[in-house]
Amino acid sequence: MIELTRDTKLNSIARIGTQPIALAGATLIVLLAGAASIGFWRAYSGSVPELDRAVAVRQLQARTAQASEQLVEKTKGLEATQQESIDQLQVMQDQLSTVRHLLAAQQTQTRRLSEQVSGLTEAIDGLRQSFASAQPSELSSAPVARDRSLRAGAHAFGTGHQKHAKSRG
Repeated sequence: MIELTRDTKLNSIARIGTQPIALAGATLIVLLAGAASIGFWRAYSGSVPELDRAVAVRQLQARTAQASEQLVEKTKGLEATQQESIDQLQVMQDQLSTVRHLLAAQQTQTRRLSEQVSGLTEAIDGLRQSFASAQPSELSSAPVARDRSLRAGAHAFGTGHQKHAKSRG
């Protein structure tokens, strides 16, 4: 019996030793059959993923280049618009500076004219005061002389008018 166990052990080791080789051979055959079927499928279907990927990469590169060109054009347009805005802003700043200078000159002229008007007002007030102070002294001596001159003028006017009326009639 002891010999029997030894034979079984040898047979089992021999069987195990041959099975991995057969298993590896079968796996190799399955892999080769799969690769061949994929090759045949690609050949007959006409679609090769590598070519499709290359085409997709070229299309992506073309789109990227086109997008880059559009960005460059838009950037140039923005630069031109920005430059126009800067130019308009500079013109407006120049105009504002001119308006400020004109306003300052006008304010200076207004102050000068205001000073002249106040000077003239003071001169008029001075003249009024001197005229008011001079009138009372003239009024006290003038009524007698004025009454005489008024009577003489009225008499001359009345007699001349009467003479003129008589000569008509």
